[in-house]
Amino acid sequence: MERTSIRLGGIDLTSPVMNASGPHSAEKGEIYELSARHRGAILFKSCNVAGLDAPDNLKNRGVEHFAALARELTERGKTVFGSVVGTNDDELVSVARTLDQAGVKALELNLADDYVQNSVGAFASLDRLNEVLERVRKEVKAVLAVKIPPKLSLDPRAIADLLKRRGVAIAVCANDLPRDFNVDLATAVTPGGQRTVSQVYAFFQAGDGQLDVVAVGGINGGRDAYLAHLTGAKAVQVGSALIKEGAGALGRIDRELDGLLAENGKNSVNEIIGTLRFQG
Repeated sequence: MERTSIRLGGIDLTSPVMNASGPHSAEKGEIYELSARHRGAILFKSCNVAGLDAPDNLKNRGVEHFAALARELTERGKTVFGSVVGTNDDELVSVARTLDQAGVKALELNLADDYVQNSVGAFASLDRLNEVLERVRKEVKAVLAVKIPPKLSLDPRAIADLLKRRGVAIAVCANDLPRDFNVDLATAVTPGGQRTVSQVYAFFQAGDGQLDVVAVGGINGGRDAYLAHLTGAKAVQVGSALIKEGAGALGRIDRELDGLLAENGKNSVNEIIGTLRFQG
């Protein structure tokens, strides 16, 4: 499906659909199932140095577990992304460095999770965020992504400008479109005046074409993915549908997206990214 091929953060991907960090991405068996059944990138569950038993959403076997999987999968030609958490800057750097050396193509700094926010506090201020990003960027070569908290006290444009200055290529943002959001897929027109319809849209606008955005949340079908792309997402992460359906959900959403692109006369998903228009 060439229509759904993209380039994310400078990385060529055969699909804009990937798993969110967490579902089916912690154990070797489930990660290998994802790898076998989905042609796109695989995102590991967020991990720290020694592993965690709590909180539930961050339970993991530790970075060495994921580094070993990264080495195995990259040797097979699979594109692997890592996800990083920690209780302090040193741990974030250590995890990022280990995954980077294991061959992951991109590193998602999961600075949005409550556990990390309460311990690292990267989004307490722009200065604090700058400190964290500066340290990690100096230690790794992989493409950097930052997961943005769904609720922000900082200005999105100020954050986007900082991400770009620190060499962060990707912002992972909440796909928090209103449930009643209405748009004509053929024209990309939504009723009403110009407004910020989602965090994805806010960071797409703030990035000025120099920051790729990944949408996470609410991606249950091809239409959801199509809407996220219209609002500026270069790629989408799938969570709930993956939990309900298993690894096949990623391929299904990719196929549905491909079908919608064809129905609307689009040769590439790149033709619709950020094309949302307002009527009113």
